[in-house]
Amino acid sequence: MLNWNGVFPAITTKFTENDQLDLKALHANIEIQIKAGISGLILGGSLGEASTLTDCEKETLSKSTVEMVDGKIPVILTVAEQSTKKAIQAVTSANQFGIKGLMVLPPMRYKADDRETVVFFKEIANATDLPIMVYNNPIDYKILVNEDMFGELEECPNIQAVKESSRDITVITKMINRFGHRFKILCGVDPLAFESLAIGADGWVAGLVCAFPYETVAIYQLVKQGRLKEALKIYRWFSPLLELDIHPKLVQYIKLAEVATGLGTEYVRAPRLPLIGEERQKVLKIIEDSLKVRPSIPNFEKIPM
Repeated sequence: MLNWNGVFPAITTKFTENDQLDLKALHANIEIQIKAGISGLILGGSLGEASTLTDCEKETLSKSTVEMVDGKIPVILTVAEQSTKKAIQAVTSANQFGIKGLMVLPPMRYKADDRETVVFFKEIANATDLPIMVYNNPIDYKILVNEDMFGELEECPNIQAVKESSRDITVITKMINRFGHRFKILCGVDPLAFESLAIGADGWVAGLVCAFPYETVAIYQLVKQGRLKEALKIYRWFSPLLELDIHPKLVQYIKLAEVATGLGTEYVRAPRLPLIGEERQKVLKIIEDSLKVRPSIPNFEKIPM
């Protein structure tokens, strides 16, 4: 069983100037993430650039990352497909790549109803032994996986967690009240992370962690150790940066932050384009102003994940 506690970066996909996968830059970032104390790694974020990758590139990305981490942390693959058949093909391939878990989205493009969505998840779960985290993001994908639907999914033992991105923080308490600890709950919205962790979320699927791994892990650890004031001090500093995670251009914004902290490059894949003009200057100012007052991280002993 995969341990769904802790910080799980939705790592950005790195590209070279000539639009090839930049595995060297990816591996360099992952090394820092592991050193900072992350619990696992999520490849192919659905709001990122996964949809622009070919099947061959996804295979290269998966195999290369699994080999690079060498068992230090679990590698989790995002499954975001239009059909059940294609999704099952993706999870079957993941077994062959050495992937340890899956983050599965509802059907893409087609707005499935509750019954169709539940059957979709069940058929995927029945096609693999890999642990599954359901990605609940009705804001961006227009399908809400509600409590009653999770009640039906409870019969699938490998559906173990939910990335909660509904932006309704009351969902966390409702899920815990109804299911106890049957489903691990991971916050999927950076600007709600402190609040989510403080009321019982088990983990954080993070975006700005790609540029700020130590601060992200520190917030998680300090909250879980009851050191809320220390965590809140970092979180309040982090807040303007975390807001970059909920914009349609979050990939460009996060990659610009990665450049500023020496953890990545700015190259994106079309139709995304690098930021220019006033928008670029606005984001750079947020990053630069934050770096000027970057807080020191208090000492803490990492609790087991």
